[in-house]
Amino acid sequence: MSKSVYSTDHAERCGPGSITVDLAKRVPNGHVTGIETESDPLKEGQRLADHEGVKNVTFEVGDAHKLSYEDNKFDMVHAHQVLQHVGDPVKVLTEMRRVVKPGGIVACRESAVPAWYPESKGIEMADELFRRMSRDRGGNPHPGSHIHMWAQQAGFERSQITCTTGSWCFSSPDERAYWGGSNAARAESSGLAKTAVGKGYATADDLTKMVNAWHDFVRDDNAWYAILHGEIICRK
Repeated sequence: MSKSVYSTDHAERCGPGSITVDLAKRVPNGHVTGIETESDPLKEGQRLADHEGVKNVTFEVGDAHKLSYEDNKFDMVHAHQVLQHVGDPVKVLTEMRRVVKPGGIVACRESAVPAWYPESKGIEMADELFRRMSRDRGGNPHPGSHIHMWAQQAGFERSQITCTTGSWCFSSPDERAYWGGSNAARAESSGLAKTAVGKGYATADDLTKMVNAWHDFVRDDNAWYAILHGEIICRK
């Protein structure tokens, strides 16, 4: 039986396409469509699909607030760490519900609560910076605890929604190097860092403190960083 899956994974919809491509591998007799708000990241997703030899996947430019697909098109619609970045998460969920078939699944996962050891003023500053900038851009930082409420506002009955949780934990040397290194890079030279300074969210000295804190995190064998996620599976 052929299956169709629409995926909006990570913050910028399908972004680099890692989840989209993985979903396609799991439905070899179906087809997966990933969307992104801009065309440039789609090239990375297509390169990954080509590298992995995955043929049953399509990457398209689209807006999750106003999907171009007809009603009842997909067997499953999936979003990973997306709702926290969009202006109207209820509208996005409403669109996801619209394009999924009767009996199909809408699945979402969003961060809820971050925690870390040891205490770190620099990492605390980085967390607060993310929250303030996200809110001011119209986002909803760490909404995982209440995405089931958004789903109900989007038209699902409570009985149609299953709530679960998941977690990430970065504690091994490789995990700390990945998480701490990527966050240090964001604070040091990313577009986010330039915007933070340019719009007065942080000073250059603040960002240096954040970078140093993440480097300390990487070097500390006792350090760990974890995120609790809220998850929903909604059956139409």
